[in-house]
Amino acid sequence: MPKMKTHKGLKKRVKITANGKVKYKRANSGHLMSGKSGNRCRRMRKLAILKGGIQHRIKIALGGA
Repeated sequence: MPKMKTHKGLKKRVKITANGKVKYKRANSGHLMSGKSGNRCRRMRKLAILKGGIQHRIKIALGGA
């Protein structure tokens, strides 16, 4: 059987850590920041760690298991 191809769009948006967690950039942090609180802006600067069953599907799409 042929191998699965890596999902290139997803590869550019997420990173798999050494322990197998999925890190991604939070949404709503591109522009229009003046209406958001400072705490919220600082929180959105950091990469977030994905939880739940979608994490497994993302790893499969990136070529891992």
